[in-house]
Amino acid sequence: MSYADQVFRRNCEDILKNGVWDTELSVRPRWEDGTPAHTVKKFGIVNRYDLQREFPILTLRRTYWKSAVDELLWIWQKKSNNVHELSSHIWDAWADESGSIGKAYGYQLGVKHQYKEGMFDQVDRVLYDLKHDPASRRILTNLYNFADLHEMALYPCAYSMTFNVSGDTLNAILNQRSQDMLAANNWNVVQYAVLVHMMAQVSGLKAGELVHVIADAHIYDRHVPIIEQMLAEPEKPAPAFFIDPDVTDFYAFTKESFRLEGYEPCPFEAKIPIAV
Repeated sequence: MSYADQVFRRNCEDILKNGVWDTELSVRPRWEDGTPAHTVKKFGIVNRYDLQREFPILTLRRTYWKSAVDELLWIWQKKSNNVHELSSHIWDAWADESGSIGKAYGYQLGVKHQYKEGMFDQVDRVLYDLKHDPASRRILTNLYNFADLHEMALYPCAYSMTFNVSGDTLNAILNQRSQDMLAANNWNVVQYAVLVHMMAQVSGLKAGELVHVIADAHIYDRHVPIIEQMLAEPEKPAPAFFIDPDVTDFYAFTKESFRLEGYEPCPFEAKIPIAV
């Protein structure tokens, strides 16, 4: 059975049994019909995924992992904030008439900063340090730029990555301020697992552990019956993950550089409403 399924099941059961509802509070998110989108949540969930053991993708329902990778490349390779450069439409609700989501996500990664070694954006600085200073404890990115928050369509949810090299292995911590467990949890886990594999390969390292820290892990009110139905599905084995071994340049990866073999998720096709 998939370890990602076990983690997801444990998290959701804990939230539903022991979580705190915000129904007495005024909340920002709304459903499409204008109704407030309330949640039940747990604070401070920490999940660990050993990427050498298996690829952390759900089988309880299908994760559209190619679209997840496409969004990852949009943010980390293209460093884009325009939805017209993204294959999917997941960001359309937050984009303006020109397609921009403001100074968010990829925009922040692409801004160059002065270091003693020269000018780098955040991604290129990580790549530089992994090759030239792998013992550093300062290899990280941060999208939560307070000076630009007022110009972001949505404050970053997955906002920080910390990379750490142990021997020949690259480990990483993903910090997330907020997590929609049904719609986004495994989407983000898959993305950043792929990112660790990418960073490791181009740096001559092995992908190690991805630690996912979630401050506010929540299930929306209209998602509860969907989650309950999903948790009744049988768990299946995790698929095998493959990354093109010939790619040595971070910017040369494409969606076709990755594949999963043996991915057979449960035929779970419930429509998932999204709160905006």
